[in-house]
Amino acid sequence: MTERTTTRWVLSVRHRWQEMRASFWFLPAVIVLGAVGMATAVIGVDATVELKFVERWPLLFGAGAAGSRGLLTAVASSMITVAGVVFSITIVALSLTSSQYTSRVLRNFMRDRVNQTVLGVFVGIFAYCLVVLRTIRGGDEGAFVPSLAVLLGLLLAFVGIAFLIYFIHHIAISIQASSIIAAAAFETLSAIDHLFPKGLGTEAGDPLANREPVDEKYDWLAIPARKTGYIEGVDGDALLALASERNTVFRMERGIGEFVIEGTPLVVIASSTQLHDDEIDALNAVYVVGRQRTVEQDAGFGIRQIVDISLKALSPGVNDTTTAMMCLDYLTAILVRLAAREIPSSHRFKDGKLLVIARGPTFESMLAEAFDQIRQNAEGNVAVLTRLVEALETIVEATLDTRRRQGLRTQAELVAAVAERTVTPAEAAGINVAFVRLNHIFNFLGAT
Repeated sequence: MTERTTTRWVLSVRHRWQEMRASFWFLPAVIVLGAVGMATAVIGVDATVELKFVERWPLLFGAGAAGSRGLLTAVASSMITVAGVVFSITIVALSLTSSQYTSRVLRNFMRDRVNQTVLGVFVGIFAYCLVVLRTIRGGDEGAFVPSLAVLLGLLLAFVGIAFLIYFIHHIAISIQASSIIAAAAFETLSAIDHLFPKGLGTEAGDPLANREPVDEKYDWLAIPARKTGYIEGVDGDALLALASERNTVFRMERGIGEFVIEGTPLVVIASSTQLHDDEIDALNAVYVVGRQRTVEQDAGFGIRQIVDISLKALSPGVNDTTTAMMCLDYLTAILVRLAAREIPSSHRFKDGKLLVIARGPTFESMLAEAFDQIRQNAEGNVAVLTRLVEALETIVEATLDTRRRQGLRTQAELVAAVAERTVTPAEAAGINVAFVRLNHIFNFLGAT
């Protein structure tokens, strides 16, 4: 297996695994298989091992064939009925969340391990009872009653009741705005820790970010995309290896989270020699293209989810200022974490030679993603504008980089312009106090 084929296979497996983890069928299917295996094992013990305690406690283990069938039939029918109820409740919760908040968070509900596990437990108990029922025989058939398996089926019924009670509690909590926003925020923080693990030094930023000197030195050859969809991930090491192999420069035309259309440029390379189809396929294999954005390699999508919830809260039809402020609190936590992290340079080198010009996020782009639309939709809302200023005050204290501080100052000036235009002087007292504190911090830190 060649290195290109291995890379393609690894990326494909990783993408499929993430899709399965986010699906509503994978974990329940695993639990059902486990329940069938457990039923088979317990029946085997009943059939091959003489269990003396069965005779010692006849009231506990001594049910006949008819009684055992009746018990397991009742358990199986009730479990499959409850599984249908659980599925219905989940669909209602998904519909409510989509209409009340944003459809972007539906994937988080589908990835919820509790929802998947509860559905799997009920269907698994149903499958367990079916397998055990199949082995019970009366006297005319050669009597066989797996007493241990029947008792375990009864115990599993009580386990199912406990899961049902917990599920109702969990779903009532999970559809609350605070839980939805917190789940999206913590997933985004986890992605930031994975994508940007290195702490920020005294200065950060990409010294080459604002100029691309290679543009004037090379003729660029466009490499078309093979699929249409959102870029969910990119194997940067594989892209760097391909550039090194061809001894040329690759420039990404589309980055993670962006939409790419089949046949449009995905990457351009500094070469006048056309690539073969297998080389184009190998380059496309570095990218994972799907139907929607995912947060694993795209922290900006996590920010996007929270911003969408805030925009829905600020809409005239909802007018939920408290939820919008809650979104700002979690966005502040995300940006504070990001402000202290080093974002890799867009220019990637190997042995001192430029090979890849990446297309990725910057602190300034993340800051704009988090605050621009909220600011634009918060005109006249004193509470939200004040919280925006307080958020900038918290973030600016978390970074030592002068470029990032300048971006924060620009955001502060934009908020001030909105407040001056839409807030009356009588209502602006709280915002003015927040601006005084923020300007004091800027002056103390020496932000230009």
